[in-house]
Amino acid sequence: MIKRETYMRRIRPFIGSDLIKVMTGIRRSGKSVMLELIKEELAESGVLDSQFISINFEDMRNSRFLTANALHEEILKRAEHIEGKAYLFFDEIQEVTDWEKCVNSLRVSLDCDIYITGSNAKLLSGELATYLAGRYVEFVIYPFSFSEFLELYRTIEPSAAIQQCFQKYLVCGGMPYLANLQFAEEPSRQYLTDIFNSVQLKDIVKRNKVRDVDLLERIIAYTVANVGTVFSATSLVKFLKNEQRTVAAETVLNYIKYCCDAYLFHQVKREDLQGKQILASNEKYYIADHGIREAVFGGNMRDISLILENIVHMELLRRGYAVTVGRVGNREIDFVCRRHGEKLYVQVAYLLATEDTIKREFDVYDLIRDNYPKYVVTMDEFDMSRNGIKHKNIRDFLTAEEWN
Repeated sequence: MIKRETYMRRIRPFIGSDLIKVMTGIRRSGKSVMLELIKEELAESGVLDSQFISINFEDMRNSRFLTANALHEEILKRAEHIEGKAYLFFDEIQEVTDWEKCVNSLRVSLDCDIYITGSNAKLLSGELATYLAGRYVEFVIYPFSFSEFLELYRTIEPSAAIQQCFQKYLVCGGMPYLANLQFAEEPSRQYLTDIFNSVQLKDIVKRNKVRDVDLLERIIAYTVANVGTVFSATSLVKFLKNEQRTVAAETVLNYIKYCCDAYLFHQVKREDLQGKQILASNEKYYIADHGIREAVFGGNMRDISLILENIVHMELLRRGYAVTVGRVGNREIDFVCRRHGEKLYVQVAYLLATEDTIKREFDVYDLIRDNYPKYVVTMDEFDMSRNGIKHKNIRDFLTAEEWN
């Protein structure tokens, strides 16, 4: 079990506090494992096994607890036998009707420390969430970073060179369970396809009562094929029209939002760096796990530039950056990244193979007059840094402790 220290560092200060710890993220990204890691730390600090109450709401054996009242009664009953603080772990809480009422009541009436996971970004944005306003902290759990993948892959292939490991990561992505399949090609593809189908059916279709599943599938396929390219609902409407599907732009945007709520896609807004304003249209979307893209749709190696960009974007999110796409005049900077008052810029390309490419990737920074770090990240093995702009091989960039 990978320790996932990046997340534990953020969660640790809240362990034992009366704030509800909420972990969200795409299905199978390792949220349940985070609960186990937290239990491990608690056990090491002297908390007894008998103080833990854990319920996974996707387990059919727990189907009788899928209402707030039933769950509330069950927890109070189990807590009677606990000496000292109770530690409550609720996995996939969104399956419980009115779960917020139950969790808030337990927080008030019981000496307890509560941890919950869910697969939807709207978990805490509904009307009921007012019960929990200001009483929770949220952590988004993403699939494995390249560093985490590397650690795990080397337990299976200890002699693999870092270049080989990265090639594998480009195709497999970072879903944690793949290590149990030894990263074997066919079982991995099957597993990732099943995750995709599960996200589509349970977290998008069922949750949002989507009637036109065929339309949703077409919109997802289009967005996945165009990760990292400027997206407009109008161009997608035209594309669908060519396929004999008439649809309103508003419907397209709603369906895309459902996908973002299920953490399948992440939206990145565009920002005018000169006018210092967020642009109203033409966002970009990235997929939560590029391995799912390869398994379901294929083409990761053909679209290598887009996939490298996707990988860097997800790494920026993992490290807690707020990310926009920067526009300067008619040029674009792939990522403008902000965190705790610090800022950095990142350009991603496949290879700096020609003078024109080098010029395009580096010269865009001439238009930015500040002194924040500026990076060009590629697959090249040679350092081509110039004029204070740092050029990094993507493997080195992803495995660096800090960027500065």
